[in-house]
Amino acid sequence: VSGDPLHPAIVWQDRRTARRCDELRAAGREPLVRERTGLVLDPYFSGTKIQWLLEHVSGLRESVLRGRAVFGTVDSWLLFKLTGEHVTDPSNASRTMLYDIAGGRWDPDLLDLLGVPVASLPRVLPSAGVMGETRPSALHGHAVPVAGVAGDQQAALFGQACVDPGMGKNTYGTGSFLLSNTGFKRSEPPHGLLRTIAWGIGASSTYALEASIFVTGAAVQWLRDGLRIIDAAAETEALAESLEGNEGVYFVPALTGLGSPHWDPDARGTIVGLTRGSGRAQLARATLEAVAYQTVDAVRAMESASGEALPELRADGGATVNGWLMQFQADVLGVPVVLPETAETTALGAAFLAGVGVGLWTVNDIRSGWRERIRYEPRMGEDERASLLAGWGDALARTRGAGAPGR
Repeated sequence: VSGDPLHPAIVWQDRRTARRCDELRAAGREPLVRERTGLVLDPYFSGTKIQWLLEHVSGLRESVLRGRAVFGTVDSWLLFKLTGEHVTDPSNASRTMLYDIAGGRWDPDLLDLLGVPVASLPRVLPSAGVMGETRPSALHGHAVPVAGVAGDQQAALFGQACVDPGMGKNTYGTGSFLLSNTGFKRSEPPHGLLRTIAWGIGASSTYALEASIFVTGAAVQWLRDGLRIIDAAAETEALAESLEGNEGVYFVPALTGLGSPHWDPDARGTIVGLTRGSGRAQLARATLEAVAYQTVDAVRAMESASGEALPELRADGGATVNGWLMQFQADVLGVPVVLPETAETTALGAAFLAGVGVGLWTVNDIRSGWRERIRYEPRMGEDERASLLAGWGDALARTRGAGAPGR
């Protein structure tokens, strides 16, 4: 195996296997997927995409059967490039829809269901611990142990020092991803949420509940690149601040369907409440508000599942530079939104795991080392919050009735 790509990467937002997921759901396979992986049947995850590649890329299945081609998430490709080892960690493996998160192995029933040979998948090693050593040719002549690997959101959870059950964070990126640490015990995932492996240290796996929101920062990108009503994402803050209120305009950015807690792939993006007076400012504000409303929906689903209210929300990701958005998030959520001293929490989490993996730090060091940079306290009254959320709920209901039959 050379490590050369045989096909362009298929990103998480790609929906090409939505119909295959529908077929599997109609065949009654979703309970199996839910039980073994903690996920839902959705093209967001890798399993059906690997099946698609096997069925649509000429000669690929034969290469796989001869041991000349393998699959993996991007971490496994990078690890191979760096070390020559085809390996991954439990947090990434748990996102493929092929991994038994309780048994800690590639699941034979799911592999058989999607026709994926187990030999084509990477070995799964703990998230913290030496996975291999960089080849001198891969890192400017240096041989360095690679000792920390985790999925994007799981690494951010570790980087936010959410190492104890009940602690949670939201990463505001192209999409938004809310994770809550649930400790070592795996339980059935509640409706609308995912159960995932946060990280593996030694022989133990820490689990998390996740709400995956598909389009948040991507909606701002759409204002810039699709509608061309802004030149840069930073403009949305001043535009939103220029208005006293949202003037009844709501944007539900279901541009690739809806993720948690709705999981409606047929939902379509909808803007409601437009008038002749609506313009750039109203659309920019509605887009930022939608980021916050979707987070409220996800938090409420997690609170309902756990029976415990979230005391504060630790936030990270690119959109946290938007002060208006962070204040509005605290207002509609009704709890403080707290930003860490170090903004790049995903990279920090991977570094923390590497430090733990080589014995430089302990998990307790990670816990005690977290520092707060800024805190946004809620300032909105309950009546105003309820009115805004009711308007969002109405817009959301219209969106979910707008799905088109084709994809």
